[in-house]
Amino acid sequence: MKLYHDPISTSSRIVTFCLHDQDISFEDRQISIHAGEQFEPEFAALNPNSEVPVLVDGDFVLTQSSAILKYVAAKHGLDIYPAGLRQRARVDEDMSWFATNFHVFHCAMLSYTYIMPQLAGLDPAVLATVRAIGGQGSRKYLGVLNDHMLASTEFVRSDRITLADYVGAANVTLGDAAGIDFEEYPNVIRWLSTLRARKGWRPAFGTFEAMIAAKRPAPSQAA
Repeated sequence: MKLYHDPISTSSRIVTFCLHDQDISFEDRQISIHAGEQFEPEFAALNPNSEVPVLVDGDFVLTQSSAILKYVAAKHGLDIYPAGLRQRARVDEDMSWFATNFHVFHCAMLSYTYIMPQLAGLDPAVLATVRAIGGQGSRKYLGVLNDHMLASTEFVRSDRITLADYVGAANVTLGDAAGIDFEEYPNVIRWLSTLRARKGWRPAFGTFEAMIAAKRPAPSQAA
């Protein structure tokens, strides 16, 4: 299997975290979004959307991180995607929740405005409004995650890791780019601490975390 991805891409980290964590070998093909490599003809032929990640397994090409996770889990018989009808439906529900409700506010309207130049460069008044709306929604959904989805289980509504945790980890930690303080969400902090201790975390998140650390102002600047 070949995986085309960019380590700074949220959707890519969803997949690489899972693959590294589950010891699934793959041919690493990195695509630099900042350099515009996703628009090169060879890659665009694989994915006309010119987006990462893309999985190539023989003559089978698959896009969309959630679809890739489900394919890999099914192919390798991994219990991170339960076989039971209702258990699988619950994982699907939580994956969709992270990728829709949560992502719109916490990621698109808040965190990405600190990373993506086309958003950070908006008119200051517009940018402030977008961030305010995003922040309100982020707090709402982080509260749901903390108070309900992680209230009594080690992982997202489960006592063992599932595909929902891989999707959630990449989306939630994008908040580091916006300087979100997770202090009022102790269950989220505990969950992230558990995930960060897993073997797949560093190879998947190392580049992103280094980028965020480099963007933080020095102590003298932040004072």
